[in-house]
Amino acid sequence: MEAFLDPSQPDNVSLKRTPLFDLHVELGARIVPFAGYEMPVQYPAGVLKEHLYTRSHCGLFDVSHMGQVLVRARSGRYEDAALALERLVPVDILGLKPGRQRYGFFTDENGGILDDLMITNRGDHLLVVVNAACKDQDVAHMRAGLADICDVTLLDDRALLALQGPKAEKVIAELWAGIVQMKFMDVRDLSLHDVDCIVSRSGYSGEDGFEISVPADRAVEIAKALIDHPECEPIGLGARDSLRLEAGLCLYGNDIDTTTSPVEAGLEWAIQKARRKGGEREGGFPGASRILAELENGTARRRVGLKPQGKAPVRPPSDLFSDAEGRNRVGHVTSGGFGPSVESPVAMGYVPAEFAGPGTELFAEVRGKYLPVTVATLPFITPTYKR
Repeated sequence: MEAFLDPSQPDNVSLKRTPLFDLHVELGARIVPFAGYEMPVQYPAGVLKEHLYTRSHCGLFDVSHMGQVLVRARSGRYEDAALALERLVPVDILGLKPGRQRYGFFTDENGGILDDLMITNRGDHLLVVVNAACKDQDVAHMRAGLADICDVTLLDDRALLALQGPKAEKVIAELWAGIVQMKFMDVRDLSLHDVDCIVSRSGYSGEDGFEISVPADRAVEIAKALIDHPECEPIGLGARDSLRLEAGLCLYGNDIDTTTSPVEAGLEWAIQKARRKGGEREGGFPGASRILAELENGTARRRVGLKPQGKAPVRPPSDLFSDAEGRNRVGHVTSGGFGPSVESPVAMGYVPAEFAGPGTELFAEVRGKYLPVTVATLPFITPTYKR
């Protein structure tokens, strides 16, 4: 989901702070501008150690800058809210069971991706979590598209914490023992440290973990209770980016945007049968004609994993070529860097379908040189979600 650092952000933009800002400073974080907020990019341990600690233990991320949005039908019926939101996303929301969450995306009339998001059935309404850089436009988009049926409310009184890693269950179970019963994409109302929270078993690291929506005025209390555990440390945006890259997860604004369709991006798994050709609610979302055709016939290009053959990272917007001399450009890199867990550079990008097969050798232009890269199967690590 969330895009990483935005160096194009003007210096004169008034930056917001999350409820955990003072705690980040107290913990020695290096603060950077990101999506209109002052956010921690790393702590004294550094990005590499934070990344590896999350893979082996448990990391706590502040993702309070993301938008938490309630979508409630004025009828009070979940079914009405679900069918209304299905006008904007190619996702089966009506079939989403209470207490379950699903990944989705807003599409435009051309079949491009406006944003990706998480959607939860809260019984009589929906909770939608959107990316920070897109949340104002997403709320406006929902209000414009759903105004006849739903009220759309951006929650500005809640923080959002992400607890990620193989020890996440152990850490949070000391606050609520019943957490062990939750499976991947389950969502529950829980009392943690006597604070009423909404907890989902999800995240964006490739690891087991939880996202915790908490009242803003109690966020520091919950964060401290978690990092007080000997197997939990605070983790910054730098490691969040390298973790999601190893997991083959898209960043909005990098790997997906309005120039990419869900099928080109390899996200067709998120379009359920009910919304596909022949399904009970076929189409009915922006860009449906293109997206449904691509589901049937394929696409001219695809998002792929890339493994550079040397030690040099290949970063966006490096061009990709089919020859070592750089004569035939075939694509470009959208995300790239060093993968601490796999101990090698990793990247993702778009190439024509004929070059998308695993093992295909391509060449990335890096500072005037054409470095060999191999198309690789995503993800680069084995996810540890508890299914």
